Amino acid sequence: MYTVVTGAAGFIGANLVRALNRRGETDILVVDDLGDGGKFINLVDCEIADYLDPQTFLDQLGEGALDGAITAILHQGACADTTATDGHFMMRNNFEYSRQLLDYCTDEEVPLIYASSAAVYGAGPQFREERTCDRPLNLYGYSKFLFDQIVRRRFADRSAQVVGLRYFNVYGDRERHKGRMASVALHFFDQYRSHGRVRLFEGNGGYGDGEQRRDFVSVEDVVNVNLFFLDHPDKSGIFNVGTGAAQSFNDVAVAVVNACRRHAGGAPLTQTQMQEQGIIEYITFPPDLEGRYQSYTQADIGALRAAGYRAPFLTVEEGVARYAEQLFERDAS
Repeated sequence: MYTVVTGAAGFIGANLVRALNRRGETDILVVDDLGDGGKFINLVDCEIADYLDPQTFLDQLGEGALDGAITAILHQGACADTTATDGHFMMRNNFEYSRQLLDYCTDEEVPLIYASSAAVYGAGPQFREERTCDRPLNLYGYSKFLFDQIVRRRFADRSAQVVGLRYFNVYGDRERHKGRMASVALHFFDQYRSHGRVRLFEGNGGYGDGEQRRDFVSVEDVVNVNLFFLDHPDKSGIFNVGTGAAQSFNDVAVAVVNACRRHAGGAPLTQTQMQEQGIIEYITFPPDLEGRYQSYTQADIGALRAAGYRAPFLTVEEGVARYAEQLFERDAS
């Protein structure tokens, strides 16, 4: 019997596979498109039972080749490019694929835990798992919103667990392959190590320089939430996955710089000191992001807590420090 992880060579998917391994689970069917050959590195230290290309996986589901062989599907596969404009690709990859998995899981009574996104909320200002709060600003957010809507419509007809997890701004280990779509924590880390400074956006939308605020959540916490629902198949619904506390991009920059300084044996600096020393720089807000940028997000995690998830979340200061050490370890290996 397989636990299926789609998008398994990606950021969150690979962390899930590794976490399952730490629990002693190796009967894992990995589903991903390895056309971008660099992603395989995320799975090198993982133990899996088999691999399938995404379309081959769908074909085998349709043929009944995996009937009775799947205990649960953790669906993390998606195009997560928030600037993408190819609607055909986005909807086929994010919406249609997810809907076919939902059809299969309903027919075969297989639990489905899937990745949604805080991008469904757009500019907010409310971030609750309610239709009235959904205002996507980009094609990616719309594709996630539309599948959430299908789940809502069919919720009463589910035959097994269905859980949608609206991830906020996730950062952490195994994201380097994402390039420009990687977290600001990784970009700041690379900038500081290469140039001794980090670059943030100037003020925009009523926010000061670097004071745009997001709910930054560690991939460690994201994985823990997935495993919580995997262990509680009686719980279904759409849930926010964030810390419940927005922090500024300045906070992330300070955490990254001080983690790097601590690793090198240096003393921590305040944000003001970093600004005075030119370690933190501010650049013009990109015109092409005007009207498409989330300047503020903060997850309402009331529904998640009500479902029984009680674990604390890492703050930016805690999570970024741990992430920086992981990056140093990887660079040394």
